Amino acid sequence: MHVGYAPIFQNPENALSDAEVYRQELRLAEMAEPLGFDSVWSVEHHFTDYTMCPDVVQFLSYMAGKTQRVKLGSMVIVLPWHDPMRITEQISLLDHLSGGRMILGMGRGLARVEYDGFRIDQNAGRERFVEHAELVLNALEKGYMEGGKATQQPRRDIRPFPLRSFRGRTYAAAVSPESMPIMAKLGVGLLVIPQKPWDVVKHDFEIYTDVYREANGTEPPPPFCGGFFYVDENAERAAERANKWIGAYYHTAMKHYEMTAEHFGSQKGYEFYSHVGRYIERHGLDGAARDFAKLMPWGTPEQVLEKLSFIQDTIGMNGIMCHFSYAGMPYDEAERNMQCFVQHVLPELKTWETEPLAEPAELALPTA
Repeated sequence: MHVGYAPIFQNPENALSDAEVYRQELRLAEMAEPLGFDSVWSVEHHFTDYTMCPDVVQFLSYMAGKTQRVKLGSMVIVLPWHDPMRITEQISLLDHLSGGRMILGMGRGLARVEYDGFRIDQNAGRERFVEHAELVLNALEKGYMEGGKATQQPRRDIRPFPLRSFRGRTYAAAVSPESMPIMAKLGVGLLVIPQKPWDVVKHDFEIYTDVYREANGTEPPPPFCGGFFYVDENAERAAERANKWIGAYYHTAMKHYEMTAEHFGSQKGYEFYSHVGRYIERHGLDGAARDFAKLMPWGTPEQVLEKLSFIQDTIGMNGIMCHFSYAGMPYDEAERNMQCFVQHVLPELKTWETEPLAEPAELALPTA
């Protein structure tokens, strides 16, 4: 099993200085490789205390210089917010700087505050995502970018030319059922952050797998699965702390995405998310937070392994991305959480036989 570490740089209610958050999060991220993790990830967000990593590629470039072997994953780069040529150049450059260690994860974004902040109509989010994804993925294989109905990119080379193919190491976040066929047709794997009942997720995967086989003539790659972890040898303390901090994280998400606002889920292509707002109305903020926490891998080491085994049986992932520091959790507690996982869970996960990550193929480009 491939096991990654994923800092998210939260600073709820600005309880600390942003500088202190970055000092502590980078300290933990730099521990990941010596502790035995296989990759380091983060996710792009802007403008609020929810997640303060506005440039994932820049963060991963820093980590490339601090590490020797770990993969470097974006979960995700939000393509509608970027010029596709510029982000492709950044991806190619990071892959060169890291010796081919990048794992590309992409998505389309959900928060109104971010779309409005970039002066982009969220109603066009899905169309922009599909066009930008097609342009980026094709350019990473061909070494040049050209076209796009809205982008109208004149043909230009990607320099440095892409080092190796990104086929087999590109993933996309997909939550709504409508996104499953889109990601399948793009030929990318799935990044799963538990948000829905697992039987619903399993049904979504069936749709994705059928379309992927038809569109690509091959089996899809196994997914990556993220999650908010809390590991403690004391079961009662694990339950109390997990519900406290994972529940607190869910409240930060509700605030950032404005899940209870009337507009949430009203934009074109985002209609699925209106169900989330109605769910919160029925169950209340705290009830929805408790249900979210139930989906996560927390508990004693044995309980965490049992939950991960269940998730693997359900979706067949061959890699996980672990959050140990979130929602303003004190950093000494976050480090204990991480270290308990490393001591008692990670060794067992390393014995699980899963399909290995795809090794990127060489490209027949001028630099090859």
